[in-house]
Amino acid sequence: MKIVFIGAGNLATCVSIEMQRVGMTIGQIYSRTRDHAESLARKLNCPWTTNLSEIITDADLYIFSLKDIVLPEVIPYVKPNDGLWVHTAGSVPIQVFEGHARRYGVFYPLQTFTKKRKVLLDGTPIFLEVNNPDDMKMLKKIAIALSGNAQEIDSKKRERIHLAAVFACNFANHMYVLAGRILEEQGLSYQLLLPLITETAAKIGDVSPSEAQTGPASRFDKIVMDKHLTLLPEPTIQTIYRLLSQSIYSEKMQNE
Repeated sequence: MKIVFIGAGNLATCVSIEMQRVGMTIGQIYSRTRDHAESLARKLNCPWTTNLSEIITDADLYIFSLKDIVLPEVIPYVKPNDGLWVHTAGSVPIQVFEGHARRYGVFYPLQTFTKKRKVLLDGTPIFLEVNNPDDMKMLKKIAIALSGNAQEIDSKKRERIHLAAVFACNFANHMYVLAGRILEEQGLSYQLLLPLITETAAKIGDVSPSEAQTGPASRFDKIVMDKHLTLLPEPTIQTIYRLLSQSIYSEKMQNE
C-alpha cells in the first residue's frame, strides 16, 4: 500500500513516522512550505513536493492533514484518482470531499501531536468514517496496525468528541501555561508541578473526574479563593479563576 500525506504538520509528522515504523510505505509528502515538506520527507526517505499538481495519482490512500480552514481550499486542486481520500480533522464533515473524489472518508486519531515528541499510538482511539462501506476494511486494518483501537463514528459524534478533546487537552494545557507563569514570576520552575499533573491525570483512570475533583473551589473555600484572586494581577486570569471556580462548585452541587 502506498500512502501520500498532504500536509507536513504535527499530526502528519507523527502519524507518517508511525505508519512507516509498522511497515507501511509513504509514497510522497506535500506541504506548501518547502522546509516542512523536505524535512519530513528526509525522515521518511520519500519524495516531496510543494506543488499540488505534482501530487502522484497512483497511491492507495491520500491523507489530508491540514488546518480546517485550508482543507476545502486545497481539495479541488488535487488531481482526481482512484485512491481513498481521508482527512484527519475533528470538526470537518466527511462531505467536504463530495464532488472531488469517488472514495473518501475520515481518519481521526484522538491524540495530541507535537513534531518534537515521538508519539506511540498504542491504544489511541482512531475514529473512522467512509462514504463507501467497502473502504472501511482497509482503514480499520491501518488503524489497528497503528493503535489496536479502530472505531466507526459519524461526523456528528466526531464533532462532539473533538469538542470534548479541546476541553480535556487544549484547555487543560493552557492551564499548565498559566500555572507555569505564576511560578516563573517567582523564579520557580513549572516542573515542580509535574508529579501533581501526573497524578491528576492518572487517578481518573480509577475514579470519575467528578469524584477526583479537589481544591478550594470544590469546597467553596471563599477565604482561600479571595486570597488567590489578589495574587493574580491580570484581569483575564482573574476572570478565568472565578469562572472555573464557580463551574467546579456548581458541578459538585449538582452531583450531591
